[in-house]
Amino acid sequence: MTAPLGTLRLGVNIDHVATVRNARGGDTPDPLRAAKMAEVAGADGITAHLREDRRHISDADIEGLMDVLSVPLNFEMAATTEMQSIALRHKPHAVCVVPEKREERTTEGGLEVAREENRLAHFIAPLREAGCRVSIFIAADKRQIEAAHRIGAQVIELHSGAYCDAHHEGRMEDRDRELEAMREMSSFAHSLGLEVHVGHGLTYETVSPVAAFPEVMELNIGHFLIGEAIFLGLDPAIREMRHLMDKAREAVA
Repeated sequence: MTAPLGTLRLGVNIDHVATVRNARGGDTPDPLRAAKMAEVAGADGITAHLREDRRHISDADIEGLMDVLSVPLNFEMAATTEMQSIALRHKPHAVCVVPEKREERTTEGGLEVAREENRLAHFIAPLREAGCRVSIFIAADKRQIEAAHRIGAQVIELHSGAYCDAHHEGRMEDRDRELEAMREMSSFAHSLGLEVHVGHGLTYETVSPVAAFPEVMELNIGHFLIGEAIFLGLDPAIREMRHLMDKAREAVA
């Protein structure tokens, strides 16, 4: 499933369709329906984060996605025994190991790999043996990238939240600094043989500079697209993001 350098995939995260559903209970809106619509609109994959507290995506959602998707599922999860067992049972195309705290509203930062190399190496080994591509969600930090490479991850996903926050708060010097760090670390990770993804907080305003990084193979975007779908519809919202990504990549091709 590895794309040639220069192409760019869009992974659509459907977590917050489930957030809306769970606010009232019941079955609607249905994350599986959103996933199928995202496929039609141009998503190359679907991302879903099964949190320990099940605040949005449920176990049944993961089972359903494995049954209905024709594009790969990227299963986001914490590095716990429970989540490892679920991943080994379903064997999704990819698993992305993320930090998780119960009190946070969303994933607040990258995983601390360097301090937990031994534990994480043993944690991801069975996932790789089962055929899952293992991604580690980390900050654009050389030490963490080197550690992810040492433990045997095939992919890193760089946390773009600090860049996006700085942009939307008007802190342009901070924004540019964060963007440059992601650019440098994308190149560094690629030089180690890691596939590079980026995600968290990307919007129509912030996606183009990141999409222009030639080493980046995939962007994972969720909350913004689900929010835009309220106003535009899910299909047009995704198609516009796909258009901006493609336009940015073509400009540097």
